[in-house]
Amino acid sequence: MGTAFAISLHRAGFDIAAVVGRTSSMKKARALAKQIRSHATSETANVTADVIWFCVPDSEIARAAQSWAVSYRGKGRVALHSSGALSSDELAVLRRRGFRAASVHPLMTFVPGARPALAGVPFAIEGDPGAAGVARRIVGDLGGRSYPIRKQDKAAYHAWGTFASPLFTALLATTEQVAAAAGVKSAEVRRRMIPILLQTLANYAQHGAPPAFSGPINRGDINTVKKHLRALRGVPAAREVYIALARAALQYLPAKNKRLLSQILDSE
Repeated sequence: MGTAFAISLHRAGFDIAAVVGRTSSMKKARALAKQIRSHATSETANVTADVIWFCVPDSEIARAAQSWAVSYRGKGRVALHSSGALSSDELAVLRRRGFRAASVHPLMTFVPGARPALAGVPFAIEGDPGAAGVARRIVGDLGGRSYPIRKQDKAAYHAWGTFASPLFTALLATTEQVAAAAGVKSAEVRRRMIPILLQTLANYAQHGAPPAFSGPINRGDINTVKKHLRALRGVPAAREVYIALARAALQYLPAKNKRLLSQILDSE
């Protein structure tokens, strides 16, 4: 995420004073700094910047902020972090030094080998009014969209994002195991599954969840659901996922024979 931010900021015309990293990560920091015509350092004392943006694991935000607080007073400066689950209070030590602070989280997935564009990406912003205003301007220059979020809502917000990407990926991995149980070779699974996945996402994007829902639960096809549950006995983890999602479908989506289907799921 930090790499994606730095490159996007550079392309948007921001002057990045330095890429600051631990001594153990300086090789990566130097490679990134070269791309954005900056320099890499493990020292905070000599970095002059109006905005400091922490792109570190959640458990490291407060510690990283402390390292800056040792060297800086923050009058007129802004400190941002990009945790989806934690509030701007993680930067409290910098607030006490005069910084204005905010959390700025993009609802996007970042994995090695992929560098998603930030244009159109929603950013949830929470924190001091001055810092939030700076964050909104930066997000706008990146082509993103800003939305306010209350600090007490951040954990649920991050859980939402986890459903939308990491757990969705877990569902795809589970789906691959079911394909294997159906005799589909691993080299074929993704190629054969992509068309239905893309159409499902297209249906959801255009119409929303209820009209995009199809299949045996939607039709109330009790016998087919029973066959599925029998077939999945050899893939117990996938069977648990099937039951959990089927129960969610009965609660949130249109389905016939809901009472009988619920009884079948409850008996498993």
